[in-house]
Amino acid sequence: MPKKPSGGGLSPAQQAAKFLGVSVLAGAVLAGIALPAVGALGLAAKGSVESFDELPANLKTPPLSQRTSILDAQGGTIATVYSRDRTVVELKDISPYMQKAIVAIEDARFYQHGAVDLKGVLRALNKNAQSGGVAEGASTLTQQYVKNVFVEEAGDDPTKVAQATQQTLGRKIAELKYAIQVEEELGKKKILENYLNITFFGQQAYGVEAAAQRYFSKHAKDLKLQEAALLAGIVQSPSRFDPVNDETEATKRRNIVLQRMADVGDVSQAEADAAKEAPLGLKVKQPKNGCITAVKGAGFFCDYVRNVFLTDPVFGKTKEDRAKIWNQGGLTIRTTMDPQAQDSVQQSVKDHVNKNDEVATAASIVEPGTGKILAMGQSRPYGFGKNETQINLSVNQAMGGGLGFQPGSTFKPIVAAAAIEGGMPATKMYGSPYEMEYPNPVQACDGKTWNEKGVTLTNENESESGPYDMKEATAKSVNTYFVEMISEVGICPVTEMAKKMGVDRADGGKLEQAPSIALGTQEMSPLTMANGYATFASRGMYCTPVAIESISQRIGGETKSLEVPKSTCSRAMSETTADTVNTLLRGVVEDGTGTQAGLDSRPSAGKTGTTDERYAAWFVGYTPNMSGAVWVGDPAHERKMEGISIGGVWHDKVFGGQVPGPIWKSMMSGALEGKDTPDFTYVNIPDPPKEKEKDDEDKGRDRDKGRDDDGNGDDNGLIGGDVFPTPSFSLPEGFVQGNDGGPGQGNGNSTGGAFP
Repeated sequence: MPKKPSGGGLSPAQQAAKFLGVSVLAGAVLAGIALPAVGALGLAAKGSVESFDELPANLKTPPLSQRTSILDAQGGTIATVYSRDRTVVELKDISPYMQKAIVAIEDARFYQHGAVDLKGVLRALNKNAQSGGVAEGASTLTQQYVKNVFVEEAGDDPTKVAQATQQTLGRKIAELKYAIQVEEELGKKKILENYLNITFFGQQAYGVEAAAQRYFSKHAKDLKLQEAALLAGIVQSPSRFDPVNDETEATKRRNIVLQRMADVGDVSQAEADAAKEAPLGLKVKQPKNGCITAVKGAGFFCDYVRNVFLTDPVFGKTKEDRAKIWNQGGLTIRTTMDPQAQDSVQQSVKDHVNKNDEVATAASIVEPGTGKILAMGQSRPYGFGKNETQINLSVNQAMGGGLGFQPGSTFKPIVAAAAIEGGMPATKMYGSPYEMEYPNPVQACDGKTWNEKGVTLTNENESESGPYDMKEATAKSVNTYFVEMISEVGICPVTEMAKKMGVDRADGGKLEQAPSIALGTQEMSPLTMANGYATFASRGMYCTPVAIESISQRIGGETKSLEVPKSTCSRAMSETTADTVNTLLRGVVEDGTGTQAGLDSRPSAGKTGTTDERYAAWFVGYTPNMSGAVWVGDPAHERKMEGISIGGVWHDKVFGGQVPGPIWKSMMSGALEGKDTPDFTYVNIPDPPKEKEKDDEDKGRDRDKGRDDDGNGDDNGLIGGDVFPTPSFSLPEGFVQGNDGGPGQGNGNSTGGAFP
């Protein structure tokens, strides 16, 4: 039969008439799906014609799923993700050997027949009848392409995939009708190009370009004869002929393809024989898919971006809609991640906490005023192995994180902000005894009150006994001061302020109405705390966190931009309130519990926090242009940080300023290097009357002002002290208190809380 021109063969009408002739359709269908010929004559041609006519006129060809690239803010690649590893290439970029090999082994008469190879059908029918079983099929390359389109459209839905591949008469009729359409509209060369781009070659490789990269680490256009024959042979059964796992079977199959190429005249017998003797020559490139391959330790940031895409309605009304776009891929996602900040976070984490330590650390940095997430990292890497995890310890549960961690005294500035915003002066003084009962009743929201008698709390050290003003109580993190404050202000203004600052529970629940919230008893994530403190840094403006700057998607030969979530900013407090809090928290790093976290080269502010029984320790701090949070603890909430080695350093007891503080200092110093050095706007907070100091001297109380966070005296020679009383009281069931670590930091029990 003479060779038909590209796109040749019979017209659609001729194809349909010839194919749908009496009893021919039945035979073709059975041969095409490789069923025994028994019963072939029982098919009614009339019914087949009706099914054929009822099908839609045009084959819907979905865009081929491709790789998605996730980039940092400067355009560097963070990771490549895909549901199917595929890079679409044109026929001119595919080795001629590859083109000939796939045709020779899959459909040698491809250029001679139309959509249906009737000669092949009759041959298959005869062979199947003689064998009494399945000896040969007769699907053309065009029919196989159509079947792959069905599979591609099914995506990752196992039910739809099964429907697309099931051996039924109805599916085969649809396949044949659309094959006729495709032959007429595309022509032979385009069909071959599409087939080589859509088909599966095993080892997660879809399309010949991905396959060439996977098995030989080269482009499809550079494939040699024996390499092309190997890939063409895989298509029939990617698992059986997988050269990575069964070199013998793959070699046999390759040689069959080579001989077939010689038989049909694509290569000489000598060329085929020489290629048969060649080794497989594999140079396997491992699949690099997903956030596990992210650079700069940004696997968790990458995973956060994925979760944003799959959960934000801006990308689709339903989760199915969003998942379809994500799996289709072809996206270029430019994120907010600052590579300098990310490098600094990872280096600081690595320097201070080992991945096999009993406890872990997680850290996040946010840009005040924009909500941009600049960096995110943790000591236990993203992965599936020992001391690895896929739980993002920096974020809320809904975004791939856990249930969060009690923030301890890092919540106290929010209490102060609520009080100041409500009119309380920063010079406010409370008696702040070492030990006291919770005042009651305390006003809560919706006209309710908290009323629990006989519940006692203490400060960390017996030397901490007031009266204190707000500045000193904040620097020393005096528990009783802030409990007295929330008792006067009420719980509702505090929870409302937290809401305005985006500070919410990691598990998605509402903040509980209890005065112990002042001591940070409700679990939160590092990203939440970093972004909440960014509100102070931006003088009272809260901005929702964002991780994506822009997205473009390539479909076919066209590229379009997608809408992305934007940060929304709102005023959470007045500038004066924020400035006052900034002034208070500057004192924490200058001469309070956070001196080990203070930045030497630029203004900074922050707060330490250590939860009850030291299950978690925090430092949350900021400059006017970056806000960061560091948490250290056991994600399982089981290991107390007493008598513990962290990063090779032994600690009798861990405090917020002692372990998280230096991590924060190191990561922020690196992240801010070379950046502008703006200052805060401060307010004047007068010192308390001199009589208080005289009274303290008379009582012989040491204020521990020169003491560092681990309880030891500093170079000023001031008396330190290492008395850490263990509370001997019990709390009502369900009542939770918090505790801030370090001398001058609070201590409360948490019975009935998240940490037993």
